[in-house]
Amino acid sequence: MFNVIRHDTNRLDIELNGKLDAEEMSAALDDVLGKSEGIEDGVMLFDIIDFHIPSPGAIAAELSRLPSMFGLLKRFSRAAVLADQTWIQRVSELEGALIPGLQIKAFSRDQKAQAEVWLSSTD
Repeated sequence: MFNVIRHDTNRLDIELNGKLDAEEMSAALDDVLGKSEGIEDGVMLFDIIDFHIPSPGAIAAELSRLPSMFGLLKRFSRAAVLADQTWIQRVSELEGALIPGLQIKAFSRDQKAQAEVWLSSTD
């Protein structure tokens, strides 16, 4: 399951639970692109509840949309990742180091309040 909720004018919350196949990945990416329209200097909160490696078809669907995904990332300046698996937290923060203009900070799932404070801070 992949759920996208737009809050206010500059925030998306994205919930990931389970494994995505190609059809679900395409629908999820369409949802993210659509709900992020008009966002500038936005923030994202990813809640990774139960992560499974996506199917090969889902990975192909995501790779086929890389140009639009890079354009999407330019709309955001911060992303908080809620995950209980340490490796997901580390990979998320590594991605933040590799994507210019986007800060990514990982938190455990029970630290949602701290993640929201960080997203709303200006430091």
